[in-house]
Amino acid sequence: MTRPDKSPNAISPGFETDLLSVPIASILPVKQLPVTVPKSQKYAQITASIREVGLIEPPVISRTKGQSDTFILLDGHVRLLVLKELGEETVTCLVATDDEAFTYNKRISRLATIQEHKMILRAVERGVPEARIAAALNVDVALIRRKRNLLNGICAEVAELLKARHCPINSFRALRKMKPLRQIQAAELMIAANNYTVAYAEAILAATDAADLVDPAARKSPVGVTREQAERMKAEMASLQKNIKLIEGTLGPDHLRLVVAGRYVERLLQNDRLVRFLERNHQEILGEFRQIVAGLAQPAVPEVADG
Repeated sequence: MTRPDKSPNAISPGFETDLLSVPIASILPVKQLPVTVPKSQKYAQITASIREVGLIEPPVISRTKGQSDTFILLDGHVRLLVLKELGEETVTCLVATDDEAFTYNKRISRLATIQEHKMILRAVERGVPEARIAAALNVDVALIRRKRNLLNGICAEVAELLKARHCPINSFRALRKMKPLRQIQAAELMIAANNYTVAYAEAILAATDAADLVDPAARKSPVGVTREQAERMKAEMASLQKNIKLIEGTLGPDHLRLVVAGRYVERLLQNDRLVRFLERNHQEILGEFRQIVAGLAQPAVPEVADG
C-alpha cells in the first residue's frame, strides 16, 4: 500500500473534489461592484448566456472558519449578481481550500476571431439555431452570420497565420478583396506591425496593385488620399515587406542569443557580493540588469475577467 507523500514539497489540491450547491444568501462578496456594472455590455452578455444555456463557469468560494453556513466569494461577482437578478436562490460553486482571491481568473485570453468563427460554425453544423447563439452572446443574428462566413474568400495560409490573433471582422473584409498571395503578404505585414485594425488593413489594400486584387474594377480610391500619396504608400509597403523577409532569417538566432544573455544576467544578480558592489559603484548598470531580468518573466498582457 502506497503511503501519501508527507514531504514539505507535496502538492495539496487547491479545490475540494466535489462541487457544492450553496444558498446565494450565504455567500459574502469580497468587493463592491460599481453601480455602472448592470448597464455594461459584459453584464448583458453574462445575463443572456445564463438565461439561454445556464451557468457555465461556477463561482469560486471558500469556507469561513468557524461558520459552516457562510462562504466567501473569491471569483464570480458579476455572475452572482446576475443570478440574484434572475431570481435564483442557490448556485453550484467550486470550493477553494484557501481564501486567496488573487489567484483566480485574473489572466484570461480572449477568444481569437478565427477561433470564435470555428466554434460558431461547429455549433451551426450540430444543429444549434443561429438565433439561439445570438441570444446566448447577446448580439444580433446578422453578426453571427458574418462571423460564420468569416473565412469565405480567405486562403488557408492566412487563416493559419491569423488563427490566434484578435483581428476585427472588417479587416478580413479588406483581405477578401485581395488575391491569395497578396493576402499572405498583408497578413505578414499586420503581424510584423502588430496592427490588425481595419484602418491598417484598408491601407494595405490601398497600396495593393490592381493585378493583386480579386476585382480591380471595383477598386475605390481611399478618401482624402491623392494618387501620389497612394503610390508612395505602395512603395513603403513593398519596402516593409522586403525588410520583413530580411529580418525573418535572423530573428530566431537573435532571439535565442538574447534569451541566453538574459539568463546569464539573471544568474549574475543572484550573487549578493556582485549586487552590493553594483549598488555602491554602478547603480545605473544594476538598474538596467534588473530591467532585463524583469523582462524575462514579463507575462502576456492580461485581460481581467468578471471577477
